[in-house]
Amino acid sequence: MTADAAERASVRERAEEVLRRLAGEHARLREDQWRAIEALTVDRRRVLCVQRTGWGKSAVYFVATALLRADGSAGPTVIVSPLLALMRNQVDAAARAGIRARTINSANLDEWTEIEREIRAGTVDVLLISPERLNNPDFRDNVLPGLAHTTGLLVVDEAHCVSDWGHDFRPDYRRLRTFLAGLPARTPVLATTATANARVTTDVADQLGDALVLRGTLDRDSLRLAVLNLPDPTHRLAWLADQLDQLPGSGIIYTLTVAGATETADFLRSRGFPVASYTGQVEDAERRAAEQDLLDNKIKALVATSALGMGFDKPDLGFVVHLGAPNSPIAYYQQVGRAGRAVEHAEVVLLPGPEDAAIWRYFASLAFPPEEQVRSVLAQLSAERPMSTQALEPLVDLRRNRLELMLKVLDVDGVVRRTRGGWLATGEPWTYDTARLRRVAEARDAEQQTMIKYAETSTCRMEFLRRCLDDPEAAPCGRCDNCAGALFDTEVSSGSLAAAGAFLGRPGAEIAPKKMWPTGMAAVGISLKGKIGPAEQIEPGRVVGRLSDLGWGTRLRGVVGPESPDAPVPAELAGAVIEVLRAWARGDDAWLQRPVGVVAVGSHRHPQLVHSLAEHIATVGRLPLLGALHSARSSAESFRGNSAQRVRALHDAFTVPPEVAAGIEAHPGPLLLVDDLVDSGWTMTLAGRALRRAGAASILPLALAVAG
Repeated sequence: MTADAAERASVRERAEEVLRRLAGEHARLREDQWRAIEALTVDRRRVLCVQRTGWGKSAVYFVATALLRADGSAGPTVIVSPLLALMRNQVDAAARAGIRARTINSANLDEWTEIEREIRAGTVDVLLISPERLNNPDFRDNVLPGLAHTTGLLVVDEAHCVSDWGHDFRPDYRRLRTFLAGLPARTPVLATTATANARVTTDVADQLGDALVLRGTLDRDSLRLAVLNLPDPTHRLAWLADQLDQLPGSGIIYTLTVAGATETADFLRSRGFPVASYTGQVEDAERRAAEQDLLDNKIKALVATSALGMGFDKPDLGFVVHLGAPNSPIAYYQQVGRAGRAVEHAEVVLLPGPEDAAIWRYFASLAFPPEEQVRSVLAQLSAERPMSTQALEPLVDLRRNRLELMLKVLDVDGVVRRTRGGWLATGEPWTYDTARLRRVAEARDAEQQTMIKYAETSTCRMEFLRRCLDDPEAAPCGRCDNCAGALFDTEVSSGSLAAAGAFLGRPGAEIAPKKMWPTGMAAVGISLKGKIGPAEQIEPGRVVGRLSDLGWGTRLRGVVGPESPDAPVPAELAGAVIEVLRAWARGDDAWLQRPVGVVAVGSHRHPQLVHSLAEHIATVGRLPLLGALHSARSSAESFRGNSAQRVRALHDAFTVPPEVAAGIEAHPGPLLLVDDLVDSGWTMTLAGRALRRAGAASILPLALAVAG
């Protein structure tokens, strides 16, 4: 045995010892795990691991860290990780191997100074950070340079996020190029992912530089895949209620929207199941508690959006059910990969619906903006005076989340720079990459069509997914419903069907009133700021439902959607509105005084619909219809701009007609203000403000639907 071979054998022996501390006495390194560890610790190379969930990617970087830190010559391992859930799991896992791990993220700001001191003192073995930290001005300018210089190993977890061809591209991940450039020569780098096809693998490997690519089979022999085509959301919820107790262990029920997760969890709880909802709108402490309850098997399921995705680690997860199909087979594979990591078999069930495509289209509408909108933002920025996102909003026609995403991309491209106080223009030349953006959009469209084909295929489902990920070893699994026969019955019990129908058929949701004006309105010559005065505010309102609701969503989209024809309000919806009004009058949060009149918001898109709705309410409620409040400009609730832009467009647009003013004087008291759709809420707010200034005692907003 040569000296080099002897050294490598010694390193492997020590690596096996660390693995046993991490994973138990019987744990042994897979061959590709050792190849990665060897490349990182002996050869100091860059490595890309594309391996299935459960293969043991985290073991590679924890073992490599222990070996590199053993002689005291290597600095800390820096792990760039996308989710807090992943960070918490990995801190606990590191401790089992005797590795001291700390994390810097938005949830522990008060610990940053102490952690930075520990890093300088050399007592931190692993530092986990989110990609967003890489461009936090304080972290980027004060911590990152020193960290890059002392890093012993850089780990890029969920590395498909680096590529804009990946299913979950995140602009902040592209900042890793800068971090990579600042690393000392021969600093080892490990990138890991379970969900990268050939195109994404090539893109990530190119960004790493001279990388060893270790790509394994993506088969998951514990998973049994099935697709059930049920007629509507009512049948899908009823099926869940019938089957949930039969599914093994505890698991995850994924939905496409926040409203879907909330409704599903509420329904299952009403049927006696211990479940919790998990969305981006749930407080962090509540999400943590829900994660722990699932880990401890205290609940049957988490009902979650994609907010629970990468990084949640429960080896004995027994099932994953999707109410609605994700827009990409690669994203789907990533989510179902949470199940069956340490159990003999896990059930994976997809319950697709025709409404899935509408949800996909909505999320696609949030993509990178057209060139003219980007140029308008760049025109507002200077090189000397930073502008905050809030200050930019009144000046540009973009909602905040889309504006922030665009600025992050421009920052990565070097055209703008984030600093204290906001964003600066760098003066660097920039070209709108129309061709690349079009190719990415086309790739997304193709993924959606492929997801539809997955639901319809009569061939092996696992083989189908593996081929989507360019797995050269893809072959029939022998386990899925197409290979082994139907695993579940599509019949649902009459009791569950009736309960689901009653639950989803209940109309009514509250809409909260606006209480503050958008910031920065003075920049466009509008003197509205701070709190909306009590004399101009409207009351909390009601709608039949949300456009994203499982029960009412499809019906409402067909009536108030941008492509829906204008027609009188359908009888079913008219009846639901009256039911909402009755509940509003009798509930715990009932109006303080019965309304004395009805006013319609003059609609440019659905005038017949809104007029007939207001007329119906007035007739049934025996109230006077005082008239319609028209605006000088289209209220255009389909207008996708931000709050500041909506207020800018509508702040002085509503004029109270003489007949409405006379009605207010003749009928003192609360007025019902009726519209078809509430999106941002500013049309109702500003129309109501005009009525309050004309003497209305209070305004009770009522609409058919609310977006979201």
